[in-house]
Amino acid sequence: MTTHVGILPLDVLDTISMKLSADAASPQFLRLPHPRTGIPSLFLPYRLKDTVPVPGQVDAWGILEVQSVEPPNPRSWFFTEGQVVGDGKLLIMTPVDPAFLLIPLIELTKPAEGHAGTFRALDDIFDEALVTLQKKPQKPIPGDPTSTLCEKDVLALSALDCARSALARICDTKDITPEITVYRYSSDAVVRYLRSKVARLAAVGVSEASKTIVRRLARDGLMEDGKEALLELGRTKAACDLLSQYLSPATHAALLATYDFAPLDAHVKALQDEAAAAALANAPLVKGKNSAKGEGEEDGKKRKAKARGSVGVEKLKKANVSGMSKISTFFQKK
Repeated sequence: MTTHVGILPLDVLDTISMKLSADAASPQFLRLPHPRTGIPSLFLPYRLKDTVPVPGQVDAWGILEVQSVEPPNPRSWFFTEGQVVGDGKLLIMTPVDPAFLLIPLIELTKPAEGHAGTFRALDDIFDEALVTLQKKPQKPIPGDPTSTLCEKDVLALSALDCARSALARICDTKDITPEITVYRYSSDAVVRYLRSKVARLAAVGVSEASKTIVRRLARDGLMEDGKEALLELGRTKAACDLLSQYLSPATHAALLATYDFAPLDAHVKALQDEAAAAALANAPLVKGKNSAKGEGEEDGKKRKAKARGSVGVEKLKKANVSGMSKISTFFQKK
């Protein structure tokens, strides 16, 4: 059996221990399209520890994104017990909002432009999304069956109660009966939900907890006094960039279009122009090729003119050689 080293929430260990019970559902890895790239990626459902099951309802579950951090060179894990794991990569499992996984799926079912669409049951929405998804060209890796999407995994996602509640946050809903709820795709609901997440991430206590965001704000000169309005825009833009890791380019563009970042963009551009002007002013002067070539030839001539022979050679030049035979005459035939 292959062994991997991973970082995961404590709730997952409790979920795995549930396998010992015959009545408990065993969590299985799901291969679902990544919300930003559409590439098949691994996700793991797990039971939330603090949730109390309600009779007659599905247990409350969450979902983890599985990422692999692999070193560029071969590495191994060494443990104190003497155990060695030959595979040096590290698996990291972090909770992800199911809404991010659902947005690209339900966008496959959106009606044509100008039509509001109809309310439908969750199963009907996923069935249509699967049909459209299977029509899309895929690029499977030869010999790797995990590089293609599995219909069973997408349907397993729809069976999770966390997916159903997330769908209600990004769709228009209507209760037919206390037990039956129908849904309709709504781009306004999607943007409204994403804006609520941006507002939470852009809060002072949340955004400034990230050193990366703080360095970015300081680099753009937004941490100075008197720039509170620009600082708020900077936090909002940083929050949008964080969400973009789980949004398609089209959805991210639709989210950005609901904000006015013109003052922030103008401020950043002014800083960039100022930095470029300062770099140009401090750059060393570079002479042209023709000028450098002419000066080089002139210097070469001067060096040649100044070159002198040794003392003996100079004395021989001054000697009187009139009436003396040349040395070549000694080698002629007589």
